[in-house]
Amino acid sequence: MTAAKPHLLGALLLSLLLSACGSTPQSDYYRLSATGTGGSADAPSLGIGPVTIPEYLDRNSLVFARGDNQLRIASYQRWAEPLGEGVTRVLGLNLASALDTQNVRPFPWAASDRPAYAVQVWLLALDASAERTTLVAEWRLHDPARQREIVRRMGRYEDSGSDDGATLAATYSRLLQRLSDDIAAAVRADTAAAHSGETAAR
Repeated sequence: MTAAKPHLLGALLLSLLLSACGSTPQSDYYRLSATGTGGSADAPSLGIGPVTIPEYLDRNSLVFARGDNQLRIASYQRWAEPLGEGVTRVLGLNLASALDTQNVRPFPWAASDRPAYAVQVWLLALDASAERTTLVAEWRLHDPARQREIVRRMGRYEDSGSDDGATLAATYSRLLQRLSDDIAAAVRADTAAAHSGETAAR
């Protein structure tokens, strides 16, 4: 049998490589969504951030939990933006709608333009499995101008589970809405208390 010529072997190898590249699955991209698009008033002014997420979630790919200590990285299901930025964006839109304000700004803000309220968020867990989806967050509402801490809480929120990217993005968005509702309630309570104090002082 005649030995194959080197250039024929090279062409065959190149053909196999191109065929393998052509069969690579296409990635799907997902984003978090907010329920509101903003408010109509200028007050209260609200600052969002910093928002901190766990290191294991700080990646392009969606992450799914397998038991307590194992994770699955979904190679072809990806976030359309960095997850921390997406969470910040959605919290800002949700709170703007809940508090009827357009005066929302992301951290950092200028020292001469501090918001009346600022919320800092630490996402301690954002886990999804086929059984359930869980968000655990510690958050701090404070007055940057007076350096006054108003409230600091930790919340746990759960919803149904899924291993599908589109379903997971929608579920995370619902859990972030519930977190936003709790933060908005704290802002309203402090605003009402301040208004009552001003009324009593008159």
